[in-house]
Amino acid sequence: MAVHNAEVAELFNRLADLLEIEGANVFRVRAYRRAAQTIEDLPVSVAEMVEQGQDLSKLPGIGRDLAGKIEEIVKTGKFTALEEVTARLPSSLATLVAVPGLGPKRVQLIHDKLGVRSLEDLAAAARAHKLRSLPRFSPKLEARILEELERHRTTERRFRIATAAEFAEALRAHMQRCPGVEQVVVAGSYRRCKETVGDLDLLVTCAKSKHVIEHFVAFEEVAEITAKGSTRAAIALKAGMQADIRVVPAKSYGAALHYFTGSKDHNIHIRKLGQARGLKINEYGIFRDDKRIGGRTEEEVFAAVGLPYIEPELREDRGEIEAAQEGRLPKLVTLRDIRGDLHCHTNASDGKNALVQMVEAARARGYEYLAITDHSKHATVARGLDEKRLSKQLDEIDRLNDSLDGFRVLKSCEVDILADGTLDLPDRILKRLDFVVCAVHYKFDMDAKSQTERILRAMDNPYCKILAHPTGRLLLERPGYALEIERVLRGAKERGCFLELNSHPSRLDLDDVHCKAAKEMGILISIGTDAHSTMGLDAMRYGVGQARRGWLEPKDILNTRPWPELKRLLAR
Repeated sequence: MAVHNAEVAELFNRLADLLEIEGANVFRVRAYRRAAQTIEDLPVSVAEMVEQGQDLSKLPGIGRDLAGKIEEIVKTGKFTALEEVTARLPSSLATLVAVPGLGPKRVQLIHDKLGVRSLEDLAAAARAHKLRSLPRFSPKLEARILEELERHRTTERRFRIATAAEFAEALRAHMQRCPGVEQVVVAGSYRRCKETVGDLDLLVTCAKSKHVIEHFVAFEEVAEITAKGSTRAAIALKAGMQADIRVVPAKSYGAALHYFTGSKDHNIHIRKLGQARGLKINEYGIFRDDKRIGGRTEEEVFAAVGLPYIEPELREDRGEIEAAQEGRLPKLVTLRDIRGDLHCHTNASDGKNALVQMVEAARARGYEYLAITDHSKHATVARGLDEKRLSKQLDEIDRLNDSLDGFRVLKSCEVDILADGTLDLPDRILKRLDFVVCAVHYKFDMDAKSQTERILRAMDNPYCKILAHPTGRLLLERPGYALEIERVLRGAKERGCFLELNSHPSRLDLDDVHCKAAKEMGILISIGTDAHSTMGLDAMRYGVGQARRGWLEPKDILNTRPWPELKRLLAR
């Protein structure tokens, strides 16, 4: 069975969680986490690299020891280091670390004092009010943990879009190898670029469907065949993701693609428009009475109800149909429109590649500029830069720019917003930068009013230009901190600040709704990858997908501008 990057990264993170619970050396724990991030950022399959005999130890943050462990996972499906730790600690403890409000130290405490080993044990202890009796716990935290456990219980399992992409592309490639298959597309929420995906919906056109179904269920990663018919089937993958397939004739392809792309609310609205014209629109085609009059393409579906083509990312029934009727659909931003990346890290802080390597990687992607935004000193776990180290880096960037032709390295820094709203570095060093990226990295538990005022005070600083990952959320890990986001948007507009759409698949922060709100207020958005390696720059595709869901056009994006225009915009 093929091993996906997401699975290897998950194993490394699980081992890091258990080691941290056990109180292992902090540098050892950090090494596994850095390796997991490197693997997640890889644009190529680590399993394919092993198969081709490539030296994994040359990857950033992956030495010979970790390279050997990756090879063991890929070749044998086993991870001896993890098995050794789980012989001492229940592996289920790793799932507890992901519960908001808990961390490795608290998990170790509830395990040692209360014998908690699983989510069920944790819920029982919280309901019995046993947690509040322990140090560093409170009735408020206990109640919050119960709320999170209930939310987890009632929420379907979802996957970040980057993880879903691994399985989607593997399944697509598998089906394209099937003889006679003409078209293969992954529809559903994946095609609409939703930030998390519940399952995969494949649509295939082929003259004969039976052998296509057999080929689908023979996918090497199938754990269970949950449904199987002549034109449709459903499987559960070993990684936990569900996948469905529909085989349709070419004459129904457009209607089926529209139907299975969704969203449900969008489809209902389109069907109602069709009914008003005496039409029936479903996954089989467009019909007047019993006569088929279209459905071969999605364009035919939209044309049947008097609409131009609507891009998949907009199909949420949030005004896109009305905009289409009135001729004001946005011309959505594409990856080709992006001229540079305004958020990345080097090995001067917690990145994995040197400055020159990050610049070379950006140039290879056709960019015109790259902003270096290493962390400031408050982020000690990220080896943040103090004034002296940042000054040294700025001198290095100046020398590098002198040697570059047609490309500019922008001087920046991801500066922590301190609890009182002041910035982590003095103005005398900030004024040397092309712009400052400001971010909240701690004190997430402030109430909404205090957190909002903290951010507004930071934006009062004339050097603060971009607010990074504005809500602080980590998808499927923790919700954003309490925030009056509308006040933040108004404050940014009043102060001439910009907001970031962080492209890292674990963040995708701002969300699509607030991107659209920013657009309507005239606030430009910076799409930044937050790359911690050269490969992390490829996450730009996910940020662009999110921007498209937020109705953003090239004119709404800061980094679609050439440097001279960008420089003017950043001058405040």
